Amino acid sequence: MSTVQYIQRPEGRVAYTVDGPADGRLVVLVPGMGDLRSTWRELVGPLLGAGYRVAVTDLRGHGDSDTTFRTHGDIATAGDVLALVDELGGVPAVLVGNSMGAASVAYAAAERPDAVEALVLTGPLLRNPSSGGSAARLLYPLLFARPWGAAVWTRYYRGTLNRGRTAPWLDEHVAAIRTSMGDPARLAQFRALTMQLTHAPVTPRLPEIHVPMLAFLGRQDPDFHDPAAEAAWLEHEVGARVELLDDVAHYPQHQAPDIVVPAVLEFLAALPTRGA
Repeated sequence: MSTVQYIQRPEGRVAYTVDGPADGRLVVLVPGMGDLRSTWRELVGPLLGAGYRVAVTDLRGHGDSDTTFRTHGDIATAGDVLALVDELGGVPAVLVGNSMGAASVAYAAAERPDAVEALVLTGPLLRNPSSGGSAARLLYPLLFARPWGAAVWTRYYRGTLNRGRTAPWLDEHVAAIRTSMGDPARLAQFRALTMQLTHAPVTPRLPEIHVPMLAFLGRQDPDFHDPAAEAAWLEHEVGARVELLDDVAHYPQHQAPDIVVPAVLEFLAALPTRGA
C-alpha cells in the first residue's frame, strides 16, 4: 500500500499518494465530490505499468485530508492540484478528474497553461448541471446533516450515480465512504462543499484551454438531462474527444475500466515526447 503524504495548503493539508519512477511523466488523478481517491484503483496500476509517475489526491476534507478547510470547490481544488504538481516537480503534468474533479483540473489548465499538458475527464461537470441540481442544492443542508447524512449520500452514490454496470468492489468502496463520513468533521466538510460548489467560474475559462482533452460520459449519468447533448457540447464547444458510454452513469473510471483504461493509455502514449 502506498504511503499517504500531505501537501500543506493555507487552511490545512491535502492527502495524496505518489508512485512510479521519479523521471516518469506525472499523471495526477482527482476524485469527485463525496468520493475517495480509491475511485481510481482500476487506472493506477496500468498507468504505473506503462511507466508513468502517478499521484492520486483526496479532496479537501475527504479521505485522509484534514478537516480544517473553510473554502471548498473547483477553484480551491485547482489550486491544490497545481500546488501538488509544483511540489512533485512534474510540470507540465497530465491531470485526470472525475465530476467536480474534472472541473477543477480544467480550471487549473486555464489558470496555469505551463503546468498542464493534457486533460482526461470522466463524468465531467464543466458547467452547472441541467438536471435540476440547483433546486436540490437547497436541500443539501438538511440531506447531509447528522445523523443521516452519510447514509443518504452513500445510498445515492451506490444506486443512482452507479446505474448500469458496477465495479465488483463497489460495495467495499461505498462502505469506505460511509465509514469516512461517519466522522462528524468529515461529514461537515462534505456538507460545506455541497453548499459552496458551483461550476460557474469554470465555464467561461474553457476557451483558454489549449491542451488535448479526452472525456468519458455515461449515457445514464443523472447529472445531465441529455448526456448525448452534453457530449456534443464537450466535443464541439470545449474541444474534447468524447467517448459516450452505454450502461454507465457518473463513474466511467470504475464502471467501464475495460473501455476507459486502454483509451487513456492510448491517449497518453500519443502525447508529444518530452523535449521533442
